[in-house]
Amino acid sequence: MKEKTKALKAAFPHTIPVLTGFLFLGIAYGILMNSKGYGVPWTLAFSLFVFAGASQYAAIPYLTSAFSPISAFVMALMINARHIFYGISLIDKYKNLGVLKPYCIFSLCDETFSITYSTKTPKGVDENLFIFFISLLNQSYWVIGSLIGASLGYMVSFNIAGLDFVLTALFLVIFLNQLEVKSNILPSVIGLVASIFSLLVFGPDNFILPAMGLILILLTIFRKNLEVKQNAN
Repeated sequence: MKEKTKALKAAFPHTIPVLTGFLFLGIAYGILMNSKGYGVPWTLAFSLFVFAGASQYAAIPYLTSAFSPISAFVMALMINARHIFYGISLIDKYKNLGVLKPYCIFSLCDETFSITYSTKTPKGVDENLFIFFISLLNQSYWVIGSLIGASLGYMVSFNIAGLDFVLTALFLVIFLNQLEVKSNILPSVIGLVASIFSLLVFGPDNFILPAMGLILILLTIFRKNLEVKQNAN
């Protein structure tokens, strides 16, 4: 118990930025779910057992339209394909997690990857527990935020026009931040060019999946070049 408490205390400060972001994004998600007729139980189930922010937002239209499992599967695969690269990068860190490994793999998200990959475990803290609590805390923030949003949707009437833009705004901020802190901007350029190309070719209603597929292909092609530049930095 002492080791767990120590690991939890060590992990929490690293997750505070995620706390602020996930609470607000989760609240927005919960409100949107409620506005479509899916209240607290559905919101809780999605946040507990799906826990994929972008995919959860993107899944809302699928819940309110004719069921298309193939389209939903392809959409989820494309949006979360980046986790393939996350997983490869974390093989060494995750290989000795033991019984904690399944949950840590399941709960891996952009923010958790960023923290676990770049943060050195504090001296005297169990690394496995440190990684586990980072993962658990980050998902907890999302679950709490989405539950608050779903509950507010019952109690208060909201004008949700434009609320679904919150995820777009988040990605824009992340994109600009990456340009500021990364000396190698090739991944950002690939994402931008592939998205613009797909938008022009497929139109605003159908460009997301082709763009994600094109980005995945290009990142795979240029992977060695990206790794060389990363190691050089």
